[in-house]
Amino acid sequence: MEITTEKDSNYNHLETMSLNEILVNINNEDRTVPDAVQKAIPQIEKLAAIIVQKMKAGGRLFYIGAGTSGRLGVLDASECPPTFGVPDSWVIGIIAGGDVAIRKAVEFAEDNVDQAWLDLNKYNINSKDIVVGIAASGTTPYVIGGLHAANQVGIATGCIVCNSGSKVAAEAQYPVEVVVGPEFVTGSTRMKSGTAQKLVLNMITTSVMIQLGRVKGNKMVDMQFTNQKLYKRGVKIIMKETGIDAETASQLLEQHGSVRKAIESAQVAGK
Repeated sequence: MEITTEKDSNYNHLETMSLNEILVNINNEDRTVPDAVQKAIPQIEKLAAIIVQKMKAGGRLFYIGAGTSGRLGVLDASECPPTFGVPDSWVIGIIAGGDVAIRKAVEFAEDNVDQAWLDLNKYNINSKDIVVGIAASGTTPYVIGGLHAANQVGIATGCIVCNSGSKVAAEAQYPVEVVVGPEFVTGSTRMKSGTAQKLVLNMITTSVMIQLGRVKGNKMVDMQFTNQKLYKRGVKIIMKETGIDAETASQLLEQHGSVRKAIESAQVAGK
């Protein structure tokens, strides 16, 4: 299999470029990523659909990955509770090497083919759940082993990779392949590949949470108030949806602790 993410960059002698040339050329490469994601939308839709089905039935979404891919999974999972007001247990990101690997590389953690399944079993994973492996190269043993083990016990599996015809995709029941081509710095998959994976993760969890009723209109009515900015956003949403003034909206938000409940309360009172 030809691993396009490992092919030589389309640019050479990077050290001789001016700062402007480096930035322009990186941007030129980055601009190709959304087109690659667009081509994968049919695959993304199939994966998102099975995630919705599983989660509506009480299942959870697990991400497994190593390095940049693992960090992106952890990031996406960690943003679901504050954005959509869901429990931490709904979307879980697992990275090879454990949480320490989020900040610091853990040598050879991704090479252990058995560890992902051991990590998943700490959460009592079962057939209601779905496991999505994230691996730019599509060759990561940690991810391959985790998906294979999940398949063996009847757990749904998906993946997000940046090469076609990979071993990870072969193990996944719902593969997503976003082929972005060579990186600006040869093999540096934190660049275009990482951007592509982040875009796909955004699409998956946002579409899934909308389907699960966690967005009303175009607003995050179930978001958590972890800072003043978000609290003020909540007040504005209530005002926009109900037509009440800021003071009343703030009082309702304080009373109910939820944008959704505050809106429902105001609408009942206005009838």
